[in-house]
Amino acid sequence: MTAMTDQAAKVAGFLTAPEPVHVPLLLVADPDERLGHELVLAMAELGIEVSVSTDGAGALLRTGALHPDIVLLAANITAVDPVTFVRTVRQNMSTPVIVGVGPDDADDAVKALAAGANVCVARPYRLPELLPLIQGIRGEGAPGEVGSPTQTCGPITLDPVSHVVRVGGEVVQMPLREFELLHYMMLNADRAVSREQIQNHVWKAEKLITNTINVHVRRLREKLGDDPENPKIILTVRGVGYRLTTGTG
Repeated sequence: MTAMTDQAAKVAGFLTAPEPVHVPLLLVADPDERLGHELVLAMAELGIEVSVSTDGAGALLRTGALHPDIVLLAANITAVDPVTFVRTVRQNMSTPVIVGVGPDDADDAVKALAAGANVCVARPYRLPELLPLIQGIRGEGAPGEVGSPTQTCGPITLDPVSHVVRVGGEVVQMPLREFELLHYMMLNADRAVSREQIQNHVWKAEKLITNTINVHVRRLREKLGDDPENPKIILTVRGVGYRLTTGTG
């Protein structure tokens, strides 16, 4: 009888469905389809699903149907203006709304915030600026961390909100482009990233002279105390690109 009971328990264990894993959904409402496509690629690497709509009316329908975790709404969205969009969402849902603000969108952004939007971010979007906002709204840290957007890889810590980098506890000053390059590589620590990926996510460019990336990587190695001739932190992956190592892989 005991054997039968044990066997039944094992079978029941195999038949028990695993707990579903929630994949965060970001709804991007932006008239520039290219920007939405870039976010699809960037967020996929971080385990965030992205749905894109190029007008406000379609975005409202998707918000109601998909119940996204967060909406990223361009201030220049068409068909339904940002204020109407935010007010409509607020009538029925508590979904956080981030407003993407371009050079000429200040007035619309202020109105959207007054209507109930949560926060603004510069548009075109940059992952080092956008990701901490998403994590902060959702009460998360960076991937693999809890409660803080700060990235840590070995002796390197990077705060994307204050734009401060420390190596071994000491603050290291670096230009914005090198900061963004380091942040992108830290988000993908211990994974090889191609020059094309770096080009797309850091430079936001379709065409870029490869030597530009090489020069910035060399400067970044120097600032991190990594020997450019015999690197231990940012490794060159021949035929692919680079890999920032945490020292554990």
